[in-house]
Amino acid sequence: MSGIVAIISKKDCKEDLFYATDYHSHLGTSYGGIAISDGKRTHKKIHSIAKAQFKSRFSEDIDFINMRGNTGIGVISDRDTQPLIMRLKFGEYAICGVGYINNQNKLAKQLIEQGVVFSEMPNGKVNQIELAAKLINRGKTIVDGIQYMHSQIDGSLSLLLLGKEGIYAARDKYGRSPLVLSERNGDNIVASETCSFKNLGFKTKKFLGPDEIILLSRNKVKQIKKPGNVLQLCTFLYVYAGFPASEYEGKNVEEFREYSGRIIAKRDNVKIDFVAGVADSGTAYAHGYSHESGVPVRIPLLKYTPGWARSYVPPSQETRDLVALMKQVTADALIKGQKMVITEDSIVRGTQLKNFLLVKLWNAGAKEIHARSACPALMFPCKFLYSTRKLDELFARRILKRMHSGKHIKDVDPYLDPDSKEYKKMKKLMEKDLNVTSLRYQRLEDMLGATGLPEQSLCTYCWTGKEIA
Repeated sequence: MSGIVAIISKKDCKEDLFYATDYHSHLGTSYGGIAISDGKRTHKKIHSIAKAQFKSRFSEDIDFINMRGNTGIGVISDRDTQPLIMRLKFGEYAICGVGYINNQNKLAKQLIEQGVVFSEMPNGKVNQIELAAKLINRGKTIVDGIQYMHSQIDGSLSLLLLGKEGIYAARDKYGRSPLVLSERNGDNIVASETCSFKNLGFKTKKFLGPDEIILLSRNKVKQIKKPGNVLQLCTFLYVYAGFPASEYEGKNVEEFREYSGRIIAKRDNVKIDFVAGVADSGTAYAHGYSHESGVPVRIPLLKYTPGWARSYVPPSQETRDLVALMKQVTADALIKGQKMVITEDSIVRGTQLKNFLLVKLWNAGAKEIHARSACPALMFPCKFLYSTRKLDELFARRILKRMHSGKHIKDVDPYLDPDSKEYKKMKKLMEKDLNVTSLRYQRLEDMLGATGLPEQSLCTYCWTGKEIA
């Protein structure tokens, strides 16, 4: 998904920028990058964080240690190398962002045919940040350029642009990825995650609205463009991607997950010995389930945190499988002969749950395993953030493909209603495929209600396939 940070300070910002960027490490495992300006020159560093944590890669970097400046941007990237330093017609800018451009190949081809040159093309693919910069350069002003970029892309992109006049923070057109402004004694930070600045002494001032643009300068924060009227915040941030201590639109992630667990328990009727969450993001759901049902929480699966990152984030299935196999270790004495509910934040691909976690529990002697997902079955690859890209990646769509003679169907509406016969037939096949005693998904209305936000303000595309006109 990626996470971004911008800071402008009265003193050297490097240390605050370093830690605030690191606090976004749960959002990506491909690249980490930082750009710092002293007002005369902008310095940047980018490292692969695929096999080493952000902190270790940058704290040992001599060039980074010597970097100084009052303004800076940082990024944890799930795909592209960033930030990039680009010479636009408005000046020189360091740029980073969060999002995904579905029509990137089409746009790049059009620009190349018009004589535009791309330099960042790893594996033959255009760097989305460079593409965004080329589109912005078509505007009459930098703000006009950002608006033009939004109008051209199919997808979403929130951006930070560091230049001599300060730092522009531009949230994507419909606010699918969050940006929040915070302040500490005249210093200002804009970040994707509120957890990134709490320990640094910053206090939240406001959540940027969809399509809003602000400019951070040394003397003030100026609103350059007012927010739009349509918000479509990514609901999956609450379900899985977001860090538990963070808030989006004022709603805490951990609070959402505990409340969701309560709702799951209210709709459940199985007799079990305990409930357990799949660490880390499934844990809060188990606590909520326990609070509502009175069933104790136990920890039969223990995550070996020191050496393994999140298993959903790595880009390759091979790496995801390795992390899933190695990071969870069973406490066999708690499992043998026991009936349990296992709470998961989601069942996206289904491979980790089926091939690793459930196998470990059965091999340790579990008597019954009831799987409970905190969100509905995912039916559509995400169009707006870097996540699943193909129907065959999704567990639910593979089951439906099996039900329909090996072909993907266009109309999945009958399988979205938990009370329909089609849905129940699909769920039975899922239970058999996963090898669980029972399986239940959170209902869409229950999940959305747990956020406390208006339903029309939340993006549900990956579950329903519906988006705003």
